[in-house]
Amino acid sequence: METETSSFETSEMLSTFLASTPLLSESWRLCNISNTSTPRGFLTEQIGDVGYIAFSGIQTVGNSEPSCRNLVPLMESDGNALFIPLHRLNEGEEPVMVHAGLLQLFLSMHSSTSFQNQMLALMEKSKPIVITGHSLGGTVATLCTLWLLSYFQSVSSPLQVLCITFGSPMLGNESLSKAVLRERWGGNFCNVVSKHDIMPRMLFAPEASFTQLHFLLQYWHLSMNCPRFGMLAQLHDEDKAELFRLVLCHLEVIAQAGEEVAKSLFWPLGSYLFCSEEGAICVDNAVSVIKMMHLLLMTGSPYSCVEDHLKYGDYVEKVSLQYLNQGSFMQADIPESSYESGVAISLQSLGIYSQEKVAKPVKDCLKTARRMGLRPNLNAAKLAVSLAKINPYRAQIEWYKASCDESDDHMGYYDCFKLRDNSKKGSKVNLNRHKLAAFWNNVIKMLDNNELPYDFNRRAKWVNTSQFYKLLVEPLDIAEYYRTGMHRVKGHYLKHGRERRYEIFDRWWRERKVSVDENNKRSKLASLTQDSCFWARVEEAREWLDNIRSERDPRKLAFLWENIDAFEKYARKLVDNMEVSRDVLLKNSSYNLWVEEWSKLKSQPKKFSPQFPDYVNGEVIP
Repeated sequence: METETSSFETSEMLSTFLASTPLLSESWRLCNISNTSTPRGFLTEQIGDVGYIAFSGIQTVGNSEPSCRNLVPLMESDGNALFIPLHRLNEGEEPVMVHAGLLQLFLSMHSSTSFQNQMLALMEKSKPIVITGHSLGGTVATLCTLWLLSYFQSVSSPLQVLCITFGSPMLGNESLSKAVLRERWGGNFCNVVSKHDIMPRMLFAPEASFTQLHFLLQYWHLSMNCPRFGMLAQLHDEDKAELFRLVLCHLEVIAQAGEEVAKSLFWPLGSYLFCSEEGAICVDNAVSVIKMMHLLLMTGSPYSCVEDHLKYGDYVEKVSLQYLNQGSFMQADIPESSYESGVAISLQSLGIYSQEKVAKPVKDCLKTARRMGLRPNLNAAKLAVSLAKINPYRAQIEWYKASCDESDDHMGYYDCFKLRDNSKKGSKVNLNRHKLAAFWNNVIKMLDNNELPYDFNRRAKWVNTSQFYKLLVEPLDIAEYYRTGMHRVKGHYLKHGRERRYEIFDRWWRERKVSVDENNKRSKLASLTQDSCFWARVEEAREWLDNIRSERDPRKLAFLWENIDAFEKYARKLVDNMEVSRDVLLKNSSYNLWVEEWSKLKSQPKKFSPQFPDYVNGEVIP
C-alpha cells in the first residue's frame, strides 16, 4: 500500500491554492490575535469545516539562548513516542536533530490538559486542520503538525493537516527534512517568509551573541503584543548592523557552496513562500530556499531585516492581490515561453525585476530549483523503464527454479545451482544473477547520492519488487558463496558474505505498511522461502553437525548442541507455517539431508546422553 501523500506535491500547486483561498489570511488573522490575546499560548477556532489552531509568537525558549548550539536528537528526546515515523533513518544518515528549546516549547504545551482537550474537540469537528504560528510560534506549529501527522498515520485517520508559519526560525537538521520528505509530508508545510526578515535566517549564524538575540526578541515580542511598547526594547543600530552582517555572511558561505556540498546545522523543511510588497513566489527545494534567503537578504538593510518580521499582515494581503491581478503583468515585454513568463512574474513578485545584480542570480536559482525538483522523479521513471527491461532475466531465473524443483534428482533450486556443472543453462542463470545485482546496486547508489525521491523506499512498487528479487536471487548468491569455498576464506555468509543491498531491502520490507491480508496464515507452501538467508543457516547447521562428532570440549559441545537445537526449532516453525518453498522439503535437498543426519545423531543416547540428556531422543527437557 502506498504511503499517504499530501494534497500538494509541488510548490506551485500549494502557493496557488493558498493565494486563491482564505486560508492564508485567516491564518495570519488568528496569529495576530494569538500574539495579543494569548502570549505564550495558543487559540483554536472553527470556521466552517476547517479547524484552526494558532500559536502565539511570544514565547520563551527555556533558560538557554535561542542559538543553534543547542540541537538534540529527536529520538532521544521523544520520551512519549510522539514522532515515531521520524525516527526511521536510512543507512548512514545522521540522527534527526531539532532545537532543544523549541522542542521543549511544544512538549510543555502538548502535556497540558487544555491543549489535549482542545485538540480532541478540533479533530471531532473538523475535516481539514490548519496549524499556524508567527515567529517562535511557527516552530511550535511545525512540531504540532509533525506530531499530528504521526498520530494520524498510526490510526489511519483521513483528516488532512496543513501547517502555515509566518517568519518562523528553522527547526532541525537535514535529516529532519529528509524524514519529512520520505513520509511525503513536504506538501503539508508552507513557511511564509518576507524577503528581508532575519528571523527565519537567524539560526544560520551560530556566532550571533545572546545579548543581540535577547534584545531583538524582546523588541519583537513587545511590538507584537502592543506596538507602542516596542520602542522600549529597540536594538542599537550597530547591533542590528552586526547581526545583519553575520547572518548574511554565513548564508553566503552556504549558498555558494554548491548544491552537492551545501551544509548547515539547520535545513529548510517544506515549501517556502517568499513575499514582498509586490507579491510572492514559492520554492520547495531546500538548497534553492537557502540561496533565495541569501539573495533576497542582500537587497535589504539592518533596519528592514528587523522590521520585516512585523509586516506579515501587509504581505499576506499582497499575495491575494497578486493572484487576482496576474493577467495584467508586463504588457509591453512578454517573454517568448510560458516558463520564462513565470520566472519574470516571480522576479516582479519579489520586487527585484529591475535589479540586475540580484535578478540574474535569483533567476538562475529558480531554474535550478525547477531542475532539481524534477530530477528525482525523472530518475525514478527511468528506473521503472530499466526494471521492465531486466524483468526477462528474473523470469529466466524463475523458470530455472521451477525446472530444478521438478527434476528427477530431487535436490531443488539451491542445491542444483550449488552443484551445477558447466552447462549452458547454469551459466545463463549465473549471468542473469550478476545483471540483476548490477541493477539493484545502481538503485542503492542513486539513493545514497540523493538522486531519487526521498520516499522511494516507501513506494509499494519498489518495496515489493526488491523483496521478490531478494527471495528469488539471494539463495543463488549463498549457493555460489559456498560453492566457491568463500566461507573457508572469509567466514560464513551471514556475517561475512552478505551484500549490503539485501540488508537495505530487509529494512524496506520491515518498515512497509502491513495489510490485514498479509497477516493471514498460509494454507499452502510459499512460492519462495520467506527467509532469503535460510540456506546460509542450513550451511552453518551442517558445519555444527560435523563438528559435534569430533569435538571433545564439553563447553564447546554444549554451544554446538544449543545452536543446532535453536536452528531446528526455527526451521520447523517456517515449515509448519508453510513459509518455505517446496524445494526445501525435497528428498535430496541440503535441509532434508541435514534433518535425517540430526535425527540419527539424537537417536544415539549412549554416546551423548551422559553429557547432554536434555537434547537426545528428540526432546528438550526444561
